[in-house]
Amino acid sequence: MSLKIYGISASRAIRPLWVAEELGLSYEHVPVPYQGGATRTPEFLALNPNGHIPVVDDDGIIVWESMACALYLARRYATPGSIAPQTPQEEADALRWSFWTVTEVEKDALTVLMHRLGLPPEQRKPELAVAAEKHLVADVRVLEQHLQTRTYMAGERFTVADVTVASVMFWTGPAATLLESAPRTQAWLKACLERPAYRRAKAR
Repeated sequence: MSLKIYGISASRAIRPLWVAEELGLSYEHVPVPYQGGATRTPEFLALNPNGHIPVVDDDGIIVWESMACALYLARRYATPGSIAPQTPQEEADALRWSFWTVTEVEKDALTVLMHRLGLPPEQRKPELAVAAEKHLVADVRVLEQHLQTRTYMAGERFTVADVTVASVMFWTGPAATLLESAPRTQAWLKACLERPAYRRAKAR
């Protein structure tokens, strides 16, 4: 097996890195940053013409888009009891919650992260963070309702669905009060981010 994952962990590349660590895969990490032109070289654009990280190169199978990378690795290296979906219901949950996260949560979560913490203070626009936090209230309500009847996104075990959703919900951390009225969501996110595989991926 020759598996490469391009991208730094402080980016959307955390998703395939986290999956790879959960699966115990042997892989080469190529820590391409998203700034400074590293993703605009001819060599990198040959992998992803969009010029974005992450990229997965699995023995010549090239995958980009972070959610696709995570879902691909989980399915490609699935074993009984792994984080890959094991039933049609788990497959449906992994797909719907990953897509929901991208369409409903990611933009506002990233706005909160950047304008509360990520950008230099002089570039932050607090009003954008406030507006994004208001939008996220409805998303948190959806998550909290879903988690009333289960421990993880796809049921009672941790799966790739938790990786994809938690990797974005983590960005809402600077919105200190957002999860105050969502105890099950808080507990779920804490459990996800305390997993050894996540910590190993972040360390990269």
